[in-house]
Amino acid sequence: MKINYKINDKVDFLILVPLIILMGIGLLAIYSSTYNHPTMHNKFEKQLFWCVISLFLFLIIYFIPHNFFRIISLPSYLFSIFLLLLVLVIGRQIKGAESWLRIGPVGFQPAEVAKIGLILFLSHYLSNMKKDINNIKELSIALGIGLLPILLILKQPDMGTAIVFGCILLALLFWNGISLFSLFVVLLPGIMIFVSMFGGYVFAGAMILVLVLLILFKRNIFISASIFVANLASGFFFDFAFKLLKPHQQQRILSFLNPTADPLGSGYNITQAQVAIGSGGFWGKGFLAGNQTQNKFIPEQWTDFIYCVIGEEFGFIGSVLIIVLFTIIFIRLLKLTSIAKDKFSSSILIGVLTLIFVHFAINIGMNLGIAPVIGLPLPFLSYGGTSLAVNTLLMGIVLNIYRNRKIRA
Repeated sequence: MKINYKINDKVDFLILVPLIILMGIGLLAIYSSTYNHPTMHNKFEKQLFWCVISLFLFLIIYFIPHNFFRIISLPSYLFSIFLLLLVLVIGRQIKGAESWLRIGPVGFQPAEVAKIGLILFLSHYLSNMKKDINNIKELSIALGIGLLPILLILKQPDMGTAIVFGCILLALLFWNGISLFSLFVVLLPGIMIFVSMFGGYVFAGAMILVLVLLILFKRNIFISASIFVANLASGFFFDFAFKLLKPHQQQRILSFLNPTADPLGSGYNITQAQVAIGSGGFWGKGFLAGNQTQNKFIPEQWTDFIYCVIGEEFGFIGSVLIIVLFTIIFIRLLKLTSIAKDKFSSSILIGVLTLIFVHFAINIGMNLGIAPVIGLPLPFLSYGGTSLAVNTLLMGIVLNIYRNRKIRA
């Protein structure tokens, strides 16, 4: 077999170039957002260090044999479950969530590491099923694989990361052939809980829509009635679940529903982020020249609200550039699923695409005030060593799949 060694045949530059640019913009934004901060000025150096480490891991993952990912899929999943259990016992509590482990001088979030384990193992299981995913046994096992880490993450509690895991689970089930009705049954309770947040009239309208859809599906009347009752109950479950949340989590939900209700409290970050982005204009105020950024109006703007720093100092142009770079990555990941050499590889690509997209959509939505503040960083830009390393490592797996796409399994 003749092998083409042209570099563009081995490296997908439509993934690599946007990735490097995003990391560079992230470093600039972190430098600016911590420039005048009395205690956080070393964040830039730490992030630069993690960029180097992340790119080193990227290269290692890019060159290892592709079959290695199948071999480590189960061990990586079990190890991540172990870490999620361990953090509940000896984890450090930060911002109300017991989600950090510390080994010597290094602190990390096991939930970030668990993203790798979930994507690899669930992709491996779904690509090796003996029966169709709509088989009740196969579907139950797949749901169990996905729900176990979600339950452990909710126990911390970390609602934002749990949502990401749930989206990865649903995306992989859909990609591997779950029927529309099965997806409807799996997804609907969560939707009804969310809808119930907006009041009784909205919830009642949603239940009427559910009834219409059940009629259109033309299933057994007992099954349809059971689904309807279960979703009716899930809507009423919101009040109970809301009371179980920590006070800061309740405030985040209330601020999402009405950011202006408490502009100096729970709605402060959203309001200030909107002001920062809006004040940037078309070209921005310039690097190190943003009023909101340099006067530290937004707490910890180098993490969840890094996008508003870019919006203020680099303006509409900078904000759109970020969206364009991510869009190139998303479209390319979707394209790669059609040329991946096997179902396992394509499932990994869908898992990575879902992970990055959900973080991207929710984080930017938080900054614009159209999504609740649930503590999700913007991939490759927000400060955070664990998040950067995990996301870059996953992109290394993506380019490994591209490099080996012509080699038969």
